[in-house]
Amino acid sequence: MAVQKKGIQETFYISHGSPTLSIDDSLPARPFLKSFRQKILPEKPKAILIISGHWETSEPAVNAVSGPSETIYDFYGFPDKMYRIKYPAPGSPELANRVKQLLIKSGFETVHVDKKRGLDHGAWVPLMLMYPDANIPVCQLSVQTHKDATHHYRLGRALTSLKDDGVLIIGSGAATHNLRMMNRNGNAVASWAFEFDNWIKEALLEGRYEDVNEYAEKAPHAQKAHPSPDHFYPLHVAMGAAGENTRD
Repeated sequence: MAVQKKGIQETFYISHGSPTLSIDDSLPARPFLKSFRQKILPEKPKAILIISGHWETSEPAVNAVSGPSETIYDFYGFPDKMYRIKYPAPGSPELANRVKQLLIKSGFETVHVDKKRGLDHGAWVPLMLMYPDANIPVCQLSVQTHKDATHHYRLGRALTSLKDDGVLIIGSGAATHNLRMMNRNGNAVASWAFEFDNWIKEALLEGRYEDVNEYAEKAPHAQKAHPSPDHFYPLHVAMGAAGENTRD
């Protein structure tokens, strides 16, 4: 008889889009994220570990805030009301320490703990829609853009056991992220973006995780889709943390 594991076994990678996701009801991602608790994951996490493409460090770092997290407005020129939004989710020094110990145990020699840094918009914008009560402890893990995708996959694999304790692991970035080539005049999806996104989707569904780790060489239009990998590496962390039975 199969033994059902406790905790949260799924990990997630979401495209957090523009910061205006926090206020713009016309964006289709808003109702999806708002329905996350009802339609995707009814179980309430004990804590959340989110990997945002907006926190880059030379070595892995995790924040460990005691008390409410600061809401970081790391964007400019947007409507004033966006700078008044607060997402004061509590931090979790306990989870941060667990993350550090798991990473060190897995061979990451240096892991930093930042006791002051709050949550950037790659974290608080989706979380304010998914968990608007801001009552679940949140830690954020950084990315290292000078490293490769396999490095980030290994980060995730080291953290797999957190799920058994009810920790929800979320990668927050973008399936494609090339601001210079954004189509601001229509809704048509550029062919290069469609081809890259479809390649990634199929690779994940088929379990070709090594190909996803080697996306820069194997995926069509990889450099155009991600001139910098900061918004894509959160996927590799979430993919690694999903464990052996990853499917999408």
